[in-house]
Amino acid sequence: MSDQWLHWVQRLQSLAQAGLAYSKDVFDQERYEEIRAIAAEIMAKHTDLEMTRILDIFGQDTGYQTPKSDVRGVVFRENKILLVQETHDDRWSLPGGFCDVGLSPSENVVKEIQEESGYETVPVKLLALLDKNKHPHPKQAFHYYKIFIRCEIVGGEPETGIETRGVRFFAEDELPMLSTERVTESQIRLLFQDLIDPSRPTVLD
Repeated sequence: MSDQWLHWVQRLQSLAQAGLAYSKDVFDQERYEEIRAIAAEIMAKHTDLEMTRILDIFGQDTGYQTPKSDVRGVVFRENKILLVQETHDDRWSLPGGFCDVGLSPSENVVKEIQEESGYETVPVKLLALLDKNKHPHPKQAFHYYKIFIRCEIVGGEPETGIETRGVRFFAEDELPMLSTERVTESQIRLLFQDLIDPSRPTVLD
């Protein structure tokens, strides 16, 4: 129940956003704005974000709200996993990011790996499709699905990108400080299980 407040925030914001998108009545619009403000107030109470900042984040999304998609590339070499160091917080993550419109998940992950690590890859297996709310990430206003796709290197050389400052392979027992907004230690350990049993099915939650 400790995270129940986050579920309330996301549901209230989703209802408010849909109402603001489709309602034509000015009084209903005011009521939906109030619902959005209540959601922001709850989140401000449980995080270090200012209410004005939360309302600004909420206001950037329009139309009917659905979970956002975050894709992560899983690349192994010599029993080690590829991680990139984020310029945002100097911590390490699987290469990846939000899915771009017009690209499939596989096309997105190949693009992200190349841009953030320099490696050219091909996708080979969907390892996991996870609900971010069910994992120990820092709390965020929106609901995310995380897509983990295993890829094989076919070319390229290690090279940092605009959003990264380091590219390295790490063994499971030597993981660095992780950027937990993007990936958690438990998720990476879950992904390492594919090295032990490549025939294991996709993990869903």
